[in-house]
Amino acid sequence: MAKEIFDVIATTLWMALGIFAIFALYLAVSGLCYLVWRMISKGRTASGGYTSLKTVTFGDESAVLANRTASVAAVITLFVLWAIATGSSLLPFGLPAPFVGDTSFEYTAQNAAGDSAKAKVFVRVHHADDKGQKKQDVSGMASDGFAQNDSIILPERRSKIIKVQSNDTGGTEDGYRVTHVNGQPIVAEQLLELGDVDVFMTKKGSLSVRPVTGMTMEALYLPPPEKVWSRFVKLNKEGYLGVGLWENVFWSLIRVVVGFFLGCLFGIPLGFAMGLNSWLRGWFEPIVEFMRPVPPLALIPLIIIWFGIGEQGKISLLFLAALWIMTIAARSGVSGVNISKVHAAYSLGASKWQLLTKVILPNSLPEIFTGARVAMGVCWGTVVAAELVAAEKGAGKMIIAASKFQLTDIVIIGIIIIGIIGYGIDVLMRIAENRLVPWKGRG
Repeated sequence: MAKEIFDVIATTLWMALGIFAIFALYLAVSGLCYLVWRMISKGRTASGGYTSLKTVTFGDESAVLANRTASVAAVITLFVLWAIATGSSLLPFGLPAPFVGDTSFEYTAQNAAGDSAKAKVFVRVHHADDKGQKKQDVSGMASDGFAQNDSIILPERRSKIIKVQSNDTGGTEDGYRVTHVNGQPIVAEQLLELGDVDVFMTKKGSLSVRPVTGMTMEALYLPPPEKVWSRFVKLNKEGYLGVGLWENVFWSLIRVVVGFFLGCLFGIPLGFAMGLNSWLRGWFEPIVEFMRPVPPLALIPLIIIWFGIGEQGKISLLFLAALWIMTIAARSGVSGVNISKVHAAYSLGASKWQLLTKVILPNSLPEIFTGARVAMGVCWGTVVAAELVAAEKGAGKMIIAASKFQLTDIVIIGIIIIGIIGYGIDVLMRIAENRLVPWKGRG
């Protein structure tokens, strides 16, 4: 138990260090871009608007607007870092790439009689996508004594064990062993770095060969941008598993919009009711506070049992993902209304309906829009899980199916498309908020 806890702590610390290093690098690039931007924009006239009239802006959230130059620079930086880390051919520079090509190493073996002989192992390393490579032919190459030349073929970044004792004359007899590789002594469980390849001797005396992996990420974990783009073009033309790319996206979008709409339709009135009536707040609060921390993914088994594997189950899961967020957002909006505005409305003779429509609703809209943006993000995150429920179409279904075949480029395409659509919806919500709630942050 103590060892397991220690391992978790150690792993967490290493993760924290890695995250800190990546964040520090990204922040350093941000600082450099900021200095360049300041030099370029120096002397330009400051933009006008409501914010420019404020004398104090630090600490005022409404005065902090996104710098579009910084946004563009951030996206370009992410793309460049992605290209560098994956050894993209789009850049004239990058990290050392994994070894691909032909190489060889020489080993010295000693047989049961105590005689020594040398032979070569020819290694051919090919790209992971190139399946048509063949071993080098060593049949016409003379070797020394009982040791026989051999050859292996393996994909980049992968290791392979070669049993030279099975190829050498008398290699299966007791007393046979490999003593040197490229003139360097080697014993069991020892690793030798030979330049293009590393050779490790196993406990049984076999040689495990692994080509140099370089410093770039393997395409299995993160493919380069050009590979993702070529896959996108292919998906756009041919689709995946018989379904077009945009047909998959369309069905996911429909499910998200319908589930989100239902969540708003029931969640906002419920939130208002809880914020305005103590009995209704006490009645619904146990349910809302109980369901709020339950992740939508945990509800999938119940959704399947209750609603089956059709569209009703998927939309129900998305509806529940949005319902509690919108309920709490509406309730918080009502609770955050300045009481002085309520008293002012009553003093002017306003009825309860007028108070609701003229004071409470307008002042609650900022919280409701914030909750809507959060709920939409959660719905997009949930749609992948919702389409686990026997979906035939959908971006989430495409991602999950591709992950089973380790098609990382299709997974990344799906993630990028979902992110872009989600961001576009968020932008539309911001525009609607600016139009419908122009008083946000100004009163």
